[in-house]
Amino acid sequence: MESATETHGSESLLFLTDEQLRKGIEAMFFAYRAFTADPDRILENYEYGRAHHRAIHFINRQPGLTVSTLLAMLGVTKQSLNRVLRTLVADGLVEARVGRQDKRERNLHLTARGASLERELSDAQRARMRAAYRNAGPAAVTGFRQVLEAMMDPDLRRYYQSMKDSAP
Repeated sequence: MESATETHGSESLLFLTDEQLRKGIEAMFFAYRAFTADPDRILENYEYGRAHHRAIHFINRQPGLTVSTLLAMLGVTKQSLNRVLRTLVADGLVEARVGRQDKRERNLHLTARGASLERELSDAQRARMRAAYRNAGPAAVTGFRQVLEAMMDPDLRRYYQSMKDSAP
């Protein structure tokens, strides 16, 4: 039995088998591999990794982001993030400015070079997403986003919602 649907009041509950869930998990692994492949090739030219990409992405999305907020969003160690940021600052892609209200804070901004690299990385991922969305259709796009949002831990969902609500 692939799946069973049970109507409970006005709600329709979908029960999935372990096999269907396994297929979804595997699809996610392979999709993530494809989704990161294009940026990975670009990042190789700079000797950067995915941590650099994630930092650049979120700094672009929220100019002035503090180091501590970025640390919480990425869920990496302080040492790991400091290593990534030191490289991005030294290579002229990110600026760490002293906070206006709290001088201990460092607010992160992309430089023109950083913004250029971010566009190159995002363009590659947008092209892949656009093609997949066109192929899947509008209903699948909405459903896909809903599934991803439902999988997020509450703290990360709050970061995501704040970014979604303040589109650049």
